[in-house]
Amino acid sequence: MTTITSREKQLNDAYLAYADMLYHLALSHMQSREDAEDVLQEVFCKYYSKMPSFTDSAHEKAWFIRVTINQCRDHLRHRKIRMYTPLHEIGEIAGQTGITDENALDVMQLLSYLPEKYRSVVILHYLEGLSVEEIAMALHIGKSAVKMRLSRAREQLQKQIMKEDSLV
Repeated sequence: MTTITSREKQLNDAYLAYADMLYHLALSHMQSREDAEDVLQEVFCKYYSKMPSFTDSAHEKAWFIRVTINQCRDHLRHRKIRMYTPLHEIGEIAGQTGITDENALDVMQLLSYLPEKYRSVVILHYLEGLSVEEIAMALHIGKSAVKMRLSRAREQLQKQIMKEDSLV
């Protein structure tokens, strides 16, 4: 008979609470299912090895988001991965992030044009449903910075859409 320790239960509870959101976040950064899964595994390994204490659930959520973004950056920096998405994976990525309309391919391609700092806030706000305050806490930036990044991301997306429309 196998007994589950309190650490394992804590890990399991955290995984159930945050895995989907963190996977979508990692997928948006890594542009590859396998790399996103690797990042997610590394995040939960860090959590298990450190078992940090949190003041509340918002602090815990912010810790997971911050560590996931940092792991993505480290993974990209150390492996010097070229950021691209094979066309056959874009529809799958879109479906996994909750985009289900017929323009999913276009939306994911547009998001890939955004700089990482803008893409993160867009994914967290629009696809994961986090508030401006939650994003600010998770990324350790001010609420006004989150609002500015969302605004600039929308502007860049609009310019990209207009650019693509003029090519058609």
